[in-house]
Amino acid sequence: MSVTIQFCGAARTVTGSCYLFRTQTGRFLVDCGLFQGQKTLKELNYGAFPFAPADIDTVLLTHAHIDHSGLLPKLVSEGFGGPILATRGTIDLCSYMLPDAGSIQESEVAALNRRNIARGRPEVSPIYTQADAIASLDAFRPVEYETWADVIPGVRARYWNAGHLLGSASIEIEFAGEGAGGKPLRLLASGDIGPDAKLLQPDPEAPAGFDYVMSESTYGNRARAPITPQQRRQRLAAEVRDAAAARGALVIPAFAVERTQELIVDLVDLMDHGEVPTAPIFLDSPLAIRATEVFRNHAASLDQGVDVNRLLSSPHLRFTETVDESKSIARLNGFHVIIAASGMCDAGRIRHHLKRWLCKSNGTVLLVGFQAQGTLGRFIADGAKAVRIQGEEIRVAARIRQIDDYSGHADNAELSRWIAARRPIQRGIFLVHGEEPAIAGLSELISGRIVPGAKIFQPVLDDIYELSTSAPTLLDGTHRRRLAPEAVVALDWHNDMSKLILDINDQMRAAADDRARGVIIRRLRRALEADH
Repeated sequence: MSVTIQFCGAARTVTGSCYLFRTQTGRFLVDCGLFQGQKTLKELNYGAFPFAPADIDTVLLTHAHIDHSGLLPKLVSEGFGGPILATRGTIDLCSYMLPDAGSIQESEVAALNRRNIARGRPEVSPIYTQADAIASLDAFRPVEYETWADVIPGVRARYWNAGHLLGSASIEIEFAGEGAGGKPLRLLASGDIGPDAKLLQPDPEAPAGFDYVMSESTYGNRARAPITPQQRRQRLAAEVRDAAAARGALVIPAFAVERTQELIVDLVDLMDHGEVPTAPIFLDSPLAIRATEVFRNHAASLDQGVDVNRLLSSPHLRFTETVDESKSIARLNGFHVIIAASGMCDAGRIRHHLKRWLCKSNGTVLLVGFQAQGTLGRFIADGAKAVRIQGEEIRVAARIRQIDDYSGHADNAELSRWIAARRPIQRGIFLVHGEEPAIAGLSELISGRIVPGAKIFQPVLDDIYELSTSAPTLLDGTHRRRLAPEAVVALDWHNDMSKLILDINDQMRAAADDRARGVIIRRLRRALEADH
């Protein structure tokens, strides 16, 4: 008998979560997420899956975030006909998030095609359409927490609250008769694990005693200082007061689900208690607006110490759903708050607000979540002096601030405690959903102390392991890899090209006169001609 796992995403990167399990009786996926970050990675979204969608029997979905769910419409449109098992909270969120993702892809591809036509380049098609996303919702089937559900013959799964997001889950999977002495082979897929200090979600839960654990490692090399919800509000208050003193906009790129709602609850509470100046809070994201309604509907399952309904109905809060309403924000001067998706600044309305405010010294950009390598948010966080947005160079003059307190991910100490609580782990732990430094940091932290170093594995994209052996066995790598391992982790030529253009513009601006600019141009031309 054989049980294999193929790491089809979120291997040495934080996006594209997708794991394929094969047994003698069928095939199923855990997650089917969208790749984000550098263009080389995002191009995987347009290519063929490393499996035939029609051969997949079932999908187990950990939660609704697009890096875990975002390719499900493509999977369905290309032949998958089985059920997608998810919690009710996840299904409610996906019913808005997936159509929104399809709509964004359609609008962004339309804008790209207008530029392509002007440049004489071929037109492109979206990964999937809004109609594809709506059609995929018929495949969703609800599961209850802590209740066994059949996956394929001989395999069952049970969902445990991961404390990351409304409806999020770690998934316990049992393969009948595949473990030692004919016992079930037991595996736990962590999904994304929530931190200790969070406003709306409970602490993560899961049982102990597994053959295998797959653990996320987003913040595997980062330790946060211990913080209480009150301390978090005070740190946010300090940032708001500084932004108000600058008399410009406070622009917050926020993940539309959970982070946005937590920020709104804290901002409104601070304004209501007079701890920060009152100002309009614009929620400029149709998806976040709909997700906020989902949170109202699920208020009973959230922290009972927080009056979610009252705070999310505040008169300070303004919903700007239409494009015209969004554009009207640009007419405002003085202090106001804009919360817009996407959280990594890679798509959506946040880019328009950044184009307006990044270049203004009285503007403040507050980053509140993880910024993946190759994203606009990461370049801003890393101190770029200029960035390119929709082909236009934008000089960075605004105050760039970061607070980690609203992250939905556990830090390295919290992850190591979560892993320790899953012991004994008999055969191995796979560290996934993290960039290389994060995976290396978490591995070093747990090696020998929590798990023997020999039982820690760091798979790369498209690796296949046999799980029915006494230790996970990496199978022959003759199967085709979609990307070389180094291409997954490194910034690509698109990033290098953007940086080169920005550097050339800097040199031209710094040149003393037109003669000096001519010298720069001649040197560049000679360098280009030398390559021919």
